[in-house]
Amino acid sequence: MAEGADGGAKAPGGVGRGLVENRFGFLALVLVALAALFGVAFVTRPAAVAAPAAVPGRVAVESVTAVCPDPGGARVSALTPPGGTAGTGGTGASGGTGGSGGTAGSGDAAGTEGADTSGTDGTGGAGDTARGRATVVEVSKDTVDPEGLDASGKAPDNSGKGRVQAVLDRPGTLWQRDVPAKAAPLRISGTGAMAAGLEAAQTSRVTDGAARGLASVRCAEPGASAWFVGPGSASADVVLYLTNADAAQAVITILVYAGEGPVVGDSGNGLVLKPGEHRAIRMRDLAPSPLVMAVEVRTISGRVAASARAGLGAGKGVDWLPAAAAPATSVVVPGIPGGGGLRELYVTAPGERDTVVRVKALTADGFYAMKNRETLDVPAGSTASLDLSTGIGGQPAAIVLSADVPIVAGVMATGTGSKQDVAFTAGAPPIDIGSVVADNRAGKKVSSRLILSAPAAAGKVRVQTLPAKGAAPAPVEVDIPASRTKEIKLAVPGGRGDYSVVVLPLPGSGPLYGGRVLDEQAPDGLYLTTQPLALARTSAAVPPITESTTVILP
Repeated sequence: MAEGADGGAKAPGGVGRGLVENRFGFLALVLVALAALFGVAFVTRPAAVAAPAAVPGRVAVESVTAVCPDPGGARVSALTPPGGTAGTGGTGASGGTGGSGGTAGSGDAAGTEGADTSGTDGTGGAGDTARGRATVVEVSKDTVDPEGLDASGKAPDNSGKGRVQAVLDRPGTLWQRDVPAKAAPLRISGTGAMAAGLEAAQTSRVTDGAARGLASVRCAEPGASAWFVGPGSASADVVLYLTNADAAQAVITILVYAGEGPVVGDSGNGLVLKPGEHRAIRMRDLAPSPLVMAVEVRTISGRVAASARAGLGAGKGVDWLPAAAAPATSVVVPGIPGGGGLRELYVTAPGERDTVVRVKALTADGFYAMKNRETLDVPAGSTASLDLSTGIGGQPAAIVLSADVPIVAGVMATGTGSKQDVAFTAGAPPIDIGSVVADNRAGKKVSSRLILSAPAAAGKVRVQTLPAKGAAPAPVEVDIPASRTKEIKLAVPGGRGDYSVVVLPLPGSGPLYGGRVLDEQAPDGLYLTTQPLALARTSAAVPPITESTTVILP
């Protein structure tokens, strides 16, 4: 029996009660228990799994708009390929067995030249709703809003300029029209099945005068930025064409990078284009002295379709400057035609650092560094040029450039003869989802051809020609060896006529870059124009999406 307090003995629960009554002791027990639970959870946790890297995605387009900048006196061609580009997955598209070939297109149906071969009369067919449709309309304040068109696709009678020229509703059918002089820019807009792959181009042919030769341009998409690089205002008459084909106002800034550096001025800042408005701006009014230059058209608000044309003077040729790929540290300028004449490279470094650009040519024989042309020094914010005429040696080629800072690049090529013509190509992206060229021609003295380059792994493409009239021939498949350039002669059934061409990389193909060359033999000199292959308008890139608490937490 326990003794009382007077006898010195303690009760049996005295120690426990003292510990419980001690607040610090109880807290220590809680911390020990939590530590034990954490230890068990740490030991038994599942192995860490690396999160997949976020990559950009692509979504199919539902509508496409292209603007032909100055179609007066030219032929406008438009086409939506059947099934987009016969498989819009690019290198993921299905394909047959391989093979190589130097000529694309064969059969017995003849294509013919002429105006408006779509079979439409300006009204939609019964299948408009199911197949979608594309409208061809002069850009004006009355037609920038598609809701302003009536059920047949025509503008109201009181619209003045801007009436709808045609409604297209047949994928795979090439539509063409010779446009009268002094016409306004044409907007070609496709929706539904007529949107995927919709392509348009304008091509003029002039036999004498200051505009003698062939001049072709891909009709431009409205966007927030566009780059052009080539001769400057002191060596060419460069005209910039700006069109606002949207229903919202556009505010534009024009930046010029000359050989001496950025051209500073207020004339190109804050230009306002109202809905349906278009302007032609002579660059000598903004920058009269550059021998070489790059021009960036940047919108502060809204969108604008931008194109540029350069004329070297009577007897020296005129052509459009193709839109160049955005500044990057690695640039490929494809589609440089073979033959005689000048080949001049233009490179711009629009940033704040000087750079030394490494220059390589890629021909049918492979890569090589051209003697005394291996590098090009480009000061910050300026444009430099390099004569490649003897370096390329008259071969079809691409130029592969690398630098430590982002650059923009293009090439000028001239034809041969007592009167020369001129053509331009520019840095372009790989055609991983395919490419469409709307206007190609074949005849006794006229020819079109593709120049495809595979700077890395070997490439493989399917080439489909779509004549203006008659059945399309079976597509052909072409192999491009690794680190090589290959020229592909295009043909149509019957050997003459106008046609479009669809180029689609096949599964397993490496990155491919290309251009289309169109020329015509003339007694006083070669007519010449080129167009770098652009990505088909079948899908749009979307930025990568990752889960993050920063959206809701500061």
